[in-house]
Amino acid sequence: MGTSISEQEFARICGGIAEDRKAIVKHNPIGTDAEVLLWMLLNCLNSYLSLSEQEMPCFTGRPDERTYREAILFVLRGRTTDSFDPEPYINSLLTE
Repeated sequence: MGTSISEQEFARICGGIAEDRKAIVKHNPIGTDAEVLLWMLLNCLNSYLSLSEQEMPCFTGRPDERTYREAILFVLRGRTTDSFDPEPYINSLLTE
């Protein structure tokens, strides 16, 4: 495990996704709005943290909002520069 993320950077990523919410949802009709936004956050984290294929969460069946949320929390475990609770940022991402 190499790259890590700070609370400030995580907040910035969540804020950017929230700002682009309408365009993201419009161009990714793969599920509910929450599923699309969490999918986007998970993929941003995968890229930002330079996760290897083995480190990326795998899903069986069709992932839902809970699955994506759990995958995001899993990816963050041990990869933050400081101890912070990501849940408020995730929750604010999902509220308009």
